[in-house]
Amino acid sequence: MNYNFCAKSDPGRARQNNEDSVVFDESTGTVVLADGMGGYNAGEIASGMATAFIKSELSRWLSEAGDGAQLKEVRRAMEICVDNANLSIFNSANSNAQYAGMGTTLVMGVFRDEKLLVGHIGDSRCYRFRSGVLEQITKDHSLLQEQIDAGLITLEQAATSSIKNLVTRALGVEDVVMLEVNEHLVEVGDVYLLCSDGLSDMVDDAEIAKIVAENADLTEMAQRLIEAANANGGRDNISVILALASGATEKRGLIARLLGKV
Repeated sequence: MNYNFCAKSDPGRARQNNEDSVVFDESTGTVVLADGMGGYNAGEIASGMATAFIKSELSRWLSEAGDGAQLKEVRRAMEICVDNANLSIFNSANSNAQYAGMGTTLVMGVFRDEKLLVGHIGDSRCYRFRSGVLEQITKDHSLLQEQIDAGLITLEQAATSSIKNLVTRALGVEDVVMLEVNEHLVEVGDVYLLCSDGLSDMVDDAEIAKIVAENADLTEMAQRLIEAANANGGRDNISVILALASGATEKRGLIARLLGKV
């Protein structure tokens, strides 16, 4: 399986600074998106620390481990990298008064052959677009999601709730945090969208699906998603990472064609 990636971030229409951070490493199939929170520029510091640390440490581990690494080992590496990033942010927040209370949500993925390991903390999301259908494959760690799960409110009521952005789990807020990791089977043609709530709060799933379906180029797709969020208000920073799965070229077939045998 081959993967193409694209990442894009925009401050939106209501904010001067951008507290989101997005990175990917195509060589190891690693993608990381963080949505920072905190006063002044503290959220920007937290999200930047998270993405830089996790990308660096996890990509290094994946490169050293090679293709032989088992998925359970990759999962454990993800957890360790996130634990270390969490502690680094937590310690910075507690040793610098201007960073007190800073933290960040997180959604990340590691694409390995035909498998995807998705990890997340908070309300940054991962969606999968397959055969014309968009599906959210992460569940928010938020007070609103807990109310939905408990049957206290409907999805229609949730769309206009005043507690949309109250997360129950965040990176850097406490000295320990749990990364939720789930494994997914990837199919040729799948498009995976990681995003901050600056997209998901502004653009509903039907509109996201329409944009993904209509734009074959990942860069154009990312731009259209951000434009849609801004057109609907752009009340927060907007960040997206896109990954497209395509079939790998069979080397033997290529060599045979070059030799004129097929």
